[in-house]
Amino acid sequence: MSIKDSQFQLATRRLRSSFIGVGLFSAAVNILMLTGPLFMLQIYDRVLSSRSVPTLVALVVLVGVLYAFMAVFDFIRVRLLSRAAHRFDLELMPLAQKTLIYQGLAAGRLSSRPEQDLSAVRQFVGSNGPVALLDLPWVPFYLALVFLLHQWLGFLALAGALIVITLALINEFATRGAIREGAGHEFSASLIGQQVHDNSEPLVAMGMAGRMTDKWGEIRRLALAHTQRATGTAEMVSASSRAFRLLLQSSILALGAYLAIHQQISAGAIVAASIIAGRALAPVDQAIGQWKGFVRARLAFSRLKKAIGDIGLEETRTQLPEPEGTVDVSGLIKLMPEAEQAGANNRPPILQDINFKLRPGDGLGVIGPSTAGKSSLARLLTGIWLPDRGSVTLDGAGFSLWDQEALGRHIGYLPQDVCLINGTIRQNVSRFDAEAQDYDVIAAAQLAGVHDMVLALPEGYDTTIGQGGTMLSGGQAQRIALAQAVYKQPALVVLDEPNSNMDTEGDAALSDCIKALRASGSTVIVMAHRPSAIASVNKILMLKGGRQVDFGDKQEVLQRATRAVSSERVNPGADEVRVLKPHTKAAPAE
Repeated sequence: MSIKDSQFQLATRRLRSSFIGVGLFSAAVNILMLTGPLFMLQIYDRVLSSRSVPTLVALVVLVGVLYAFMAVFDFIRVRLLSRAAHRFDLELMPLAQKTLIYQGLAAGRLSSRPEQDLSAVRQFVGSNGPVALLDLPWVPFYLALVFLLHQWLGFLALAGALIVITLALINEFATRGAIREGAGHEFSASLIGQQVHDNSEPLVAMGMAGRMTDKWGEIRRLALAHTQRATGTAEMVSASSRAFRLLLQSSILALGAYLAIHQQISAGAIVAASIIAGRALAPVDQAIGQWKGFVRARLAFSRLKKAIGDIGLEETRTQLPEPEGTVDVSGLIKLMPEAEQAGANNRPPILQDINFKLRPGDGLGVIGPSTAGKSSLARLLTGIWLPDRGSVTLDGAGFSLWDQEALGRHIGYLPQDVCLINGTIRQNVSRFDAEAQDYDVIAAAQLAGVHDMVLALPEGYDTTIGQGGTMLSGGQAQRIALAQAVYKQPALVVLDEPNSNMDTEGDAALSDCIKALRASGSTVIVMAHRPSAIASVNKILMLKGGRQVDFGDKQEVLQRATRAVSSERVNPGADEVRVLKPHTKAAPAE
């Protein structure tokens, strides 16, 4: 059984167990709901006929006690639902958040928002919706009581119940599709809203703010239209149900009066039958009112369950020894992710026939033009992606054999798009390790060459960055992200264009960092676009069009590339010139 399955199933079982407890208290509440009808029956048939004040007082006291118990039981069931919703959220929130993270790795894009779906389920469970649904099974019980008073009254109540239930079914089929469509558009609108927020600067600079607002508004209007259609239908059905329930109660009073005139029932039975019939239809009426929330929660629960299942199994792994940094890539083929191909059967390869081996202390520069597959290879070398064919191993073990959380402590990764999390610089450098030691954080910053820059900030390492804090430049953020990548000097460090936002000082700090990492035994792989990034590596891997062009010692590979260009008398593009030209400060090949 997977960890995810066990956590999700355990939380679901506990929620169902809570529903059982709520159901038991609902049974007590529904039985005590008969207090009013029975009291009316006794008042009309016993107290008024006997004119007994002591009997009246005793009945009033008894009714007060019973209503007190009903209030307590009703409070308990509502409290149980509130606590069940809170516990369900607490148990699954870490899993939902992790699912959100891994979802992007599996599909390349968000297909749902697990944390929002979990919130929708929690809100419904903690509302009066489950109470209304748990009262539904008591409808036959109340109808049976009406039959006991008189069969004609029972048949009239049964006919009314069937009509109200029919209205409820109409509401279900009429609103289900609209609610689903509305939820889908709301999700799309929320994604666009997040993307607009994350890219506000270029949108404003290029005059796209108005157009993006129109696009977001168009999707929001679609969501609101579907939601309004579902709401309108539900409100119409709910109003019809309430009106019909009142009409049914009046009809039962009229029929009861007719039967009383013919001395077939007592006067008290008239009122009791009307109250019980009204109570029989009340759960259906309440369920119609809560149906929209129930459908939303049901869809959210299904999406949450699917999202957790789609990210794959996370079985308990044997704890392998700490990696030393030997990387072996053999026959690597990676196909285009399914999300980008919309489920196409024949997905084109984005990398193929990649073969190389690195030992601890090696530094590899991966060069090539744009779309060569450098960033894709970086994802494969860090375990973010798994190969479709061939293998990528770390110390002889494929990434699927490692426990990802345990392995992550021994991998440093700096992606092209740097994204620091809201928090302090210390937290970001330490990867939000609650047990991080100050000397490890400072050592990582010094290794990345940002220690002095951090000290120049208002609160040093305790400076809050991100929303509501200090805004960093692109180069500053990239250098702090580099410190995060080299925190505790991992065995494998993969840097994807690490100097794209750096100045000359940053380039020098990066080169010194790579030298120090290699000297300490770390394996360093740099996806390079600027020649300064590969100044301190000893091996080169050339890619073009997703294929391996050459691999070997840096100087030998660059010399072969230079001879090949000269012999073909081809003037390479600017990108290739920058990549192929040896850096004047390059260290001699090892």
